[in-house]
Amino acid sequence: MYRTEHDSMGEVLVPADRLWGAQTQRSHENFPIGVGIETMPAEIIHAFGILKKAAARANNALVPGRMTEEKLAAISEACDEVIGGKLSEEFPLVVWQTGSGTQSNMNANEVIANRANQIAGKKLCHPNDDINMSQSSNDTFPTAMHIAAVLSVTDTLIPAVEKLVDTFRKIEEENPDVVKSGRTHLQDATPIRFAQEVSGWRTSLEKDLSLLRLAVGPLLELALGGTAVGTGLNAPKGFDEKVASEIALLTGKPFVTAKNKFHALTSKDELVFAHGAIKACACDMMKIANDVRWLASGPRLGLGEITIPANEPGSSIMPGKVNPTQCEQVTMVAVQIMGNDTAVGLAASQGNFELNVFMPVLIYNFLQSARLLAQSVRAFTENCAVGIRVNEEKMHNNLHGSLMLVTALNPYIGYENAAKVAHKAYEENTSLREACVKLGFLTEERFDEVFHPEKMV
Repeated sequence: MYRTEHDSMGEVLVPADRLWGAQTQRSHENFPIGVGIETMPAEIIHAFGILKKAAARANNALVPGRMTEEKLAAISEACDEVIGGKLSEEFPLVVWQTGSGTQSNMNANEVIANRANQIAGKKLCHPNDDINMSQSSNDTFPTAMHIAAVLSVTDTLIPAVEKLVDTFRKIEEENPDVVKSGRTHLQDATPIRFAQEVSGWRTSLEKDLSLLRLAVGPLLELALGGTAVGTGLNAPKGFDEKVASEIALLTGKPFVTAKNKFHALTSKDELVFAHGAIKACACDMMKIANDVRWLASGPRLGLGEITIPANEPGSSIMPGKVNPTQCEQVTMVAVQIMGNDTAVGLAASQGNFELNVFMPVLIYNFLQSARLLAQSVRAFTENCAVGIRVNEEKMHNNLHGSLMLVTALNPYIGYENAAKVAHKAYEENTSLREACVKLGFLTEERFDEVFHPEKMV
């Protein structure tokens, strides 16, 4: 069953049970690319609900003759349903559409207008004249991008990383005196406390949190109010500041209007910068996950210095095999984010004159990165990191079998003689103590006086 809708190009048949209108339907038919799979991210739809409600409030305050209390009430209720995800099936459009996101803006306008009319019980609101009042797709889509990016980073990604930081801190506190062999270049190195090793992971993530918080700042500036090309045509004076303050109230985030709308419409440097912070965190997670799976390798023929939870069988042919699957998902997610960073950068470089027309693909990749990393870190924390346990016996044996403990002898016999000791011990498969005494560099008693691996940390 269909109903007839019309736009400036003529009439269009729209499914009768849908709230969208003619322009949404045209886009749905003209861009059969990734349908049902690569639709506009839910975070963007959520952001559109926020900004359309904020715009209605601002218009009501500035031009109450046009945005009446009756319209505001109906629009606000419809927007709340969009924000709450109740109308998610009404947003079918794909990422691969116009580069300005115009069709998604009109999708929001049409759905909110038709739902507002249902709420009012009459034809009260028009998609362009009321829902899109004082706006253009050219300033609403960049605004939705910033809202979605800020909420994704602050409300989802940062809390996930903070939880892993707390988990690592707890591991440090539980293992203050465990000493193990350090490793550089995948080769034996001088001793290190396990807590010190974990503190390196924790501090890396704390630095990433600082970068993420820093990156959010520029995203708090909104393009809304610039309308078509940044001049603010058809928007009442003060609309930009008022709508930004309304968005701040609705989100609880300190959004402000962008000082220069010409920049806000065409440049996407803030998103590139913020995605760089996401990528930095992904890089650290890649390193941490690799460290964990190396340390847990075995269980008998690897390093085996820690154990991690066994979550599922690891092989369809080898009975009893268990794999570090959480570490593997982290590294795969990191690879995806590194690839996304290239797409984000290339998309941001394609602004021409007064508008960037690669915005949907840019925000699609950005939000995927933030979403994947948050979910990945959360899964790694809950299904792996909290279950890390130290194998002290293995660490002790590896530590005392390390030839690099010879470094402790440098102050007593010199670098070159210490190197001779290490080589002799390795070639003859003996201890450092035996090699040093055979070479005549120290007596057994003197060696025991100066050689204490646990004090080398």
